[in-house]
Amino acid sequence: MDAQPQGSSRSGPPEGDWLGTPYLTLRREGPIAVCTIDRPQARNALTPAMYFGLRYAVGRVNQDPGLAGLLITGTGDVFAPGGDMGGGGADDWITFGAALGMDITPFDTLRSSVKPVVCAVNGLCQGGGLQIALCSDVAVVSDRATFRVPELFRGIADTYYSQMLARVIGPVRTRDLMFTGRTVDAHEALDWGLVARVVAHDDLLDTAREVLAQCCRTAPAARGVVKASLDSYLGLFDRIGMNTSLGAPEAVEGFRAFKERRSPQWVHPDLQVDGRL
Repeated sequence: MDAQPQGSSRSGPPEGDWLGTPYLTLRREGPIAVCTIDRPQARNALTPAMYFGLRYAVGRVNQDPGLAGLLITGTGDVFAPGGDMGGGGADDWITFGAALGMDITPFDTLRSSVKPVVCAVNGLCQGGGLQIALCSDVAVVSDRATFRVPELFRGIADTYYSQMLARVIGPVRTRDLMFTGRTVDAHEALDWGLVARVVAHDDLLDTAREVLAQCCRTAPAARGVVKASLDSYLGLFDRIGMNTSLGAPEAVEGFRAFKERRSPQWVHPDLQVDGRL
């Protein structure tokens, strides 16, 4: 893999398979590319550059005739917890506050990818990380994986989740998942239809590679028609409402409470808990 040195002043798109951030790697394994989220010092929290790098990875695979599909996974016991609300990271070329809009996220790019994308969910998966798994073609998950949608604790009206989850798991379970912010384990997620397959942790990558290979053997044009049909069923989220909420007082307070490791002020005093929600 080509790697552009950190601190380089060169402008323009990343060279070769460099994704523009030290926290993502793209490795070629014959006909497939493996993109690894690799920021263990921050529990794989996604910076804006990482979000954009995942979009770029999908584009690289789609444009490369030598690659048939993309596998996305994480390091250690974390797949991805979502965006880095602390705003840290050596790749912070834009402040997180200025990048809260959905225009940098890879979600729609994953949904519309011409070539198959499979996620190998190796551990904790929540927020934007879960959305990545949901928008991929198939999510194969470790039996150690856990899932959570904490956006309402942060004051974010995540209409992408409310739209997509209602289609995938139904409105009743969507309310349960979003309104309580509770953690769902791998087997409950499978029972709900939130993920496609649960496998033993040690078998995760091999199984995910085989699932991707199976997807890559299907007819591309016909598969694209099916993807378009499924994408139409999932539908569009309320972009205006969600973008409005990202700059609203509740989101500001939600972010502040997260950083200060406390309950937001909207929580009744008798219901506040020690630490962040």
